[in-house]
Amino acid sequence: MEVHANNNAPTKNVWQSTTSTRLSLGQWLGIFLRPTADTMESSGPSPTSLNNFRVVYLITQMVGAAIVILMGSWIGVHLGGLSWTSNPATQFNWHPLLMSIGMIFLYGNSILVYRGFRYARKKPLKVTHAAIHGLAFVFTVVALVAAFDSHNLAKVPIPNMYTLHSWVGMAAVVLFGLQYLFGFVSYLFPGVRESMRSTYMPVHVFFGVLGFVLAVAASLLGLLEKAIFAMPDYRYLPPQGVLVNMIGLLLVVYGGLVVFLVTDPMYKRKALPEDAMLLTHSPSSQ
Repeated sequence: MEVHANNNAPTKNVWQSTTSTRLSLGQWLGIFLRPTADTMESSGPSPTSLNNFRVVYLITQMVGAAIVILMGSWIGVHLGGLSWTSNPATQFNWHPLLMSIGMIFLYGNSILVYRGFRYARKKPLKVTHAAIHGLAFVFTVVALVAAFDSHNLAKVPIPNMYTLHSWVGMAAVVLFGLQYLFGFVSYLFPGVRESMRSTYMPVHVFFGVLGFVLAVAASLLGLLEKAIFAMPDYRYLPPQGVLVNMIGLLLVVYGGLVVFLVTDPMYKRKALPEDAMLLTHSPSSQ
C-alpha cells in the first residue's frame, strides 16, 4: 500500500503542472496536425503506405484534371464560350474556368508538392511550392477581374459582393494571399531563424488547408448559383444540370482527397540528409 501511495503523489503533481501550462497557438495546432510527426520523421513511411499514397495521389490528379476539363466543356458547350470586355456575359465565363484551375487544381497541388515529390531536395521543393502558389494567384486575379468586369460592364450593371459565394470566395482569396506573403517571408526570405520557421510551420499548414477548404466551398456555392441563374429548367435535371452536378461531386472528392493526403501523418515526407546540410549552412542557422 505504501508503494501505491508513493506512486500516486508524483502523478498528481505532474497532472497539476501539465494543466497549469499554457500552450501557444502553434503548439496546439502542432498537437492536432502532427500527432505522430516525430515517429514519422525518424522511421518514414512504409513501402506499403507509399504504394497506397501513389495510388491515391494519381487518383487525386485525375479527379482534379477532370474538374478542369468538365468545367471547360460546360463553358464551351452550354455557356457560350469565352470573350473579354466586348461581351460581358461570356467574359464572366473566365471566372469559373480560371478559379477551377487556380484556386482548386493548382492550390491542391501546391499543398501536396512536398509529399508528392518526397525524394526531391527541400530547397527546390520550397521554390516549386511558391511558384505554383504564385501561378495560382495570377489565375485568381484574372478570374476576379473577369467577374467584376462582367458585372460592371453589363447593360444593366449587376451588384458585386452580395452573395454568400462572393463572401466565402473573397475570404478564401484573402487568406490565400496572406498565406503566400507570410510563407514567402518565413521560408524563402534569408535571415529568418530556423526556430521561428519551425514555430510558424503548424500555423502555415493549418491555414493553408483552411484556405483550400474555403476555396472548395466557394466553388460549390458559385457552381450552384450559376446553375440556378443559367438553367430555368434545372429542377427537371437537363443534361447541363447533370454536368454541373458531376462537377460539384468531383470538387468534393478532390477536396477530400487533398486534405486526406496532406493531413495523414503516415504520408509525411521523411527528411533527407541534404535537408540537414541545407539547414547547417543556411544563414538563419548561424
